[in-house]
Amino acid sequence: MRKLKNSELGRISSEDFKNITKSPIVLVLDNIRSAMNVGSIFRTADAFLIEKIYLCGITAIPPNKELMKTALGANDSIDWEYVRETSAIIKRLKIDNHHIVGVEQTEKATLLNNFEIPNKKIALIFGNEVFGVNQELIDLCDECIEIPQFGTKHSLNISISAGIVIWDLWGKI
Repeated sequence: MRKLKNSELGRISSEDFKNITKSPIVLVLDNIRSAMNVGSIFRTADAFLIEKIYLCGITAIPPNKELMKTALGANDSIDWEYVRETSAIIKRLKIDNHHIVGVEQTEKATLLNNFEIPNKKIALIFGNEVFGVNQELIDLCDECIEIPQFGTKHSLNISISAGIVIWDLWGKI
């Protein structure tokens, strides 16, 4: 077995990326404290052809140095938009017929492995590293999904959570 060289990976350019068909998923990042987490989510979004990322509240935006350090250029390929009030973008996405899904531990949350892809675009809301998805936003959701966890913490880093959820949904699309 031999490790592949970068030239053998068949990577596309940022320009080509912008023109290919994307996954029917958008991400809403609400008040994410760590710019490095945001950059990591940009890379995951690039890997799975996410349509767009909405950066809300205190969430870092490019060209933030820490974001750029972990994004490794994915901020150039992924379409993104800054929106100060998260609820405003959620309401806009609802009007645009997105299925609004909070990634949070709630009453009646659907376990990720049981989540069925609806016949419409999906907007995934990821919340603050300490406080999670705000209740005001939960109230706007069509559904919440939860990553099954079995240890003592019942909490994952947001960039890890985003990777798990996006990978799972991408495999179901």
